[in-house]
Amino acid sequence: MTEQETRAILSICLMAAYADDAKDEREREQIRRVAAALDGEGAADLTAATRDTLLQRTTLEQSAAALGSPELRQLAYETAVGVCDADEARSAAENDFLDRLRQALGLSQAAIAPFRAQADALAAEPLAVPDAAPAAQSTEIDRMILRYSILNGALELLPQTLATMAIIPLQMKMVYRIGKTHGFDLDRRHIAELLATVGLGLGSQALEQVGRRLVGGLLGRVGGSLVGRLGSTATGSAFSFATTWALGQVAERYYAGGRTLDAQRLKESFASLLGEAKVLEARYLPEIRERARTIDPATVLDLVRRPV
Repeated sequence: MTEQETRAILSICLMAAYADDAKDEREREQIRRVAAALDGEGAADLTAATRDTLLQRTTLEQSAAALGSPELRQLAYETAVGVCDADEARSAAENDFLDRLRQALGLSQAAIAPFRAQADALAAEPLAVPDAAPAAQSTEIDRMILRYSILNGALELLPQTLATMAIIPLQMKMVYRIGKTHGFDLDRRHIAELLATVGLGLGSQALEQVGRRLVGGLLGRVGGSLVGRLGSTATGSAFSFATTWALGQVAERYYAGGRTLDAQRLKESFASLLGEAKVLEARYLPEIRERARTIDPATVLDLVRRPV
């Protein structure tokens, strides 16, 4: 993948992140923060590419035209769907954007139908986990949080776009189960608000996951084969493990304490726990890699549906 192609896919993902006019200013600020962070990690001229996208100097059609192979065009579409679907059901504006993108990429409805169906099912997946045993003690909740963290770290090591898309639904299910344990029956809006409060906006987190893969050496289907090195995705895996673990621990403190922590204390707790999680990830890296080897990419949706 050339630098121009990397910039084009990142531009398309940024456009997808801003496609929904309903996003509040907090989420938009988080998207800008993520874009700035990716600039610091990326290749030369990525800063200019990001700036041009946000200032609308780069059009969707120009970015699509920079992608020469069918595999890259399909991958660009999949990553854009992932960013749009991060905050649940797509809005009319996001659907319009994805339709424009499909046409600009020259993709047929038949080409995108299988992935679109899986992505739609993943976005609509209920929060409740059937047959999940309640965690009666804090030690059991800690073990559950760790299992979700290891699984999300492992999913980030897989090349399939749908695997990355499963991370946010799994985080939301984890928070739902923690809340349920403490007597709170949560809905998606409440959980999304908690994530946004600690600094994990749904759209910005999805953008960061895609961006880390791009600037680290794209992991995906190119030229009919799976490409990418474990080293290229190590940062993304560590990010997913750490954010999931820190989120779980914050949620446990929040709901166990009767939701008395204010927004500032939630942010501070998450930031502190994120530092702990980065150290913890190194200890569990062998388990994360082993878990990745046991996942069948074709069953990602089933993986989200059953207890972790």
